[in-house]
Amino acid sequence: MCGIIGAFNVKNHKEIVKKGMKIISYRGRDSKNIISAKEYSIGHLLHSIVGFVKQPIKFEDSILIANCEIYNYEKLSKEYGLDARNDADLIIKLVKKAGLKKALKLMDGVYAFAYIEGSKVYLARDLIGEKPIWYSAKPFSFASEKKALDNQGIKKVIELNPRLLLTYDINTKELNFEKRDFFEIEKPYTEDDSWIIKKTEELLVEAVKKRVPEKVKLGLLFSGGVDSTIIAIILKKLGVKFTCYSGGVKGSSDLEWSKKIAKKYNLKLKIAYFNEKKVESVLKPLCNLLESSNVVKLGVAIPFYYSCRLAHKDNVKVILSGLGSEELFAGYQRFEGSADFNEEGRFGLLSLYERDLYRDDVITMYNNIELRLPFLDLNLVKHSLKIPNHLKVNNGMNKVVLRIVGKNLGLDELYANRLKKAAQYGSLSDKLILKLSKNHSSKSAYIRSLYDKPIMNVGVLYSSGKDSNLALYIMKQLNYNVSCLITMINKEEYSYMFHKPDERVVALQGEALGIPVFFGATKGEKELELNDLFDTVKNARDKYELEGIVTGALFSNYQRGRIVNVCEKLGLKVFSPMWHENQEGELRELIRDGFKFVLVNVAALGLDKTWLNKMITMSDVDKLKDLEKKYGLNIAGEGGEYESLVLDGPIFRKKLVIDDVEIVEENENTAHVKIKKAHLEEKKVFF
Repeated sequence: MCGIIGAFNVKNHKEIVKKGMKIISYRGRDSKNIISAKEYSIGHLLHSIVGFVKQPIKFEDSILIANCEIYNYEKLSKEYGLDARNDADLIIKLVKKAGLKKALKLMDGVYAFAYIEGSKVYLARDLIGEKPIWYSAKPFSFASEKKALDNQGIKKVIELNPRLLLTYDINTKELNFEKRDFFEIEKPYTEDDSWIIKKTEELLVEAVKKRVPEKVKLGLLFSGGVDSTIIAIILKKLGVKFTCYSGGVKGSSDLEWSKKIAKKYNLKLKIAYFNEKKVESVLKPLCNLLESSNVVKLGVAIPFYYSCRLAHKDNVKVILSGLGSEELFAGYQRFEGSADFNEEGRFGLLSLYERDLYRDDVITMYNNIELRLPFLDLNLVKHSLKIPNHLKVNNGMNKVVLRIVGKNLGLDELYANRLKKAAQYGSLSDKLILKLSKNHSSKSAYIRSLYDKPIMNVGVLYSSGKDSNLALYIMKQLNYNVSCLITMINKEEYSYMFHKPDERVVALQGEALGIPVFFGATKGEKELELNDLFDTVKNARDKYELEGIVTGALFSNYQRGRIVNVCEKLGLKVFSPMWHENQEGELRELIRDGFKFVLVNVAALGLDKTWLNKMITMSDVDKLKDLEKKYGLNIAGEGGEYESLVLDGPIFRKKLVIDDVEIVEENENTAHVKIKKAHLEEKKVFF
């Protein structure tokens, strides 16, 4: 693991690189080097694991700087006759020999690199995004961490989507992107369960084995959960020397389980204890390190940080983690409501780089440690996406196949079947943050007082109804900067993808929220409407410098999947903060939090015109629940049973008032509201 940085077509390019390397100097303490040309400078910080080869590397007419760990580099070097000195040397020689696109497909490992040939600069990273790289278009520059550029006043620093290959032309200054293939969902295995279980075990053992370094001290981040415990058992069977590291509050469940398991299987365990005072002292530095005020990320980061700090004191150079298992083997609660666990897992893998990987990479590198993730091995990932549902979740137990593998490896059923809490709860770090926030309105408000930079600019796909408004509210609570609302206006009555909001009303809602609305138009033709969405989101991205898109989807894979595909092509991150939230719970949460909304369209048995244009209350939710039982309608309206309109809420600066409506009844169970006149009113109290 290393640090890379470059700046192009700007007078002070060398100064940018020098300052950036100083900001992230912890990423490589074995060597640092800069090379400069008339138009650019590039720099490299070396954290040496596989050989000591000084970078940037020059080979023929090409230059490379890389942060990489290529596990099959020796095999590829021999196969292509490259005589590579290490994995970075392999990359530049393989690209010259086989071409960039083929080289990317051949390499088994993780990487983020810049490759320069002639006037072209190429930026690429591994498909899941274990190794980070950020870039800015003006001036064109890149770095392993956002702060290396952002702290120098360079604007619009964006994380490169792992599924995009970036090309920059030094002469024309043009920036282009090419989409790379990701894992596709194939038909599940039809082989016997015993074969699938055995194959899972073989691939997992191989994934761990290839990540064991030679001649450097190895650590394992250990929580007492099935993921890290299985890695520990495999390491023991391989005869590898390693130390387990756990972090938490004294008496926390993760630490108690870690100690029990370590004693049972004779594992060397070291524990980093933390308390309220220690957490208070580290929160602000962590916010700056992670460049984030996301409470969830910080809650997870605290035990991770203290464990890594202890490992650093022990001179650990490489540390393993069980991250990724949840996506592969359906470990999260959101899988329970999914019809296809493999599809759900694939969606999770697409967002892993934003949600977890950058956080963990930065913390480990800050402690001069390289992080390796066996569960994200390419062969294991591909295999996992073909495992049938019943071997992932069965009779209330998740990660079924992995737990069986654990038992086959010698793990007692008690430990193999442990249902682990999320790290922030298992370590009690979240409880400490809550205590520290007692003088603030919320945990997010407290964290925002320590780090007031917005996490990123996002746009909300906004339909004017309850779901998109709640998603907007949640993202603002998490300290994301909502730069615009994006609303598609249908020219037809029906759309597979979009509701049919009233443009005049949405404009009023935008004013009430204090957020600009970006409108797009569509005819609502199936699949073709995605082209309209693509164009609209692209234009909104460019106008408001968006890095992510927020959707209020609850359970609709049809909608979410297509939104994700659009955003992947545009290099945008996707946030679905309510995905697989309890639907009745969502309605009650809205009302408890002070949202005022009415129904403007009904189309389902049990519903009629009397439901229209009246404020929805808790008693109405009770009635909807009864109708769900009687007729099978979706209580949250995701099946098109109804559409809602939000008039007011905790983030509304003004409230929307409907003055005049016409109710159009098509039949007993189908009717809609036509809003003839509406206005905004000032609110006496705005939270």
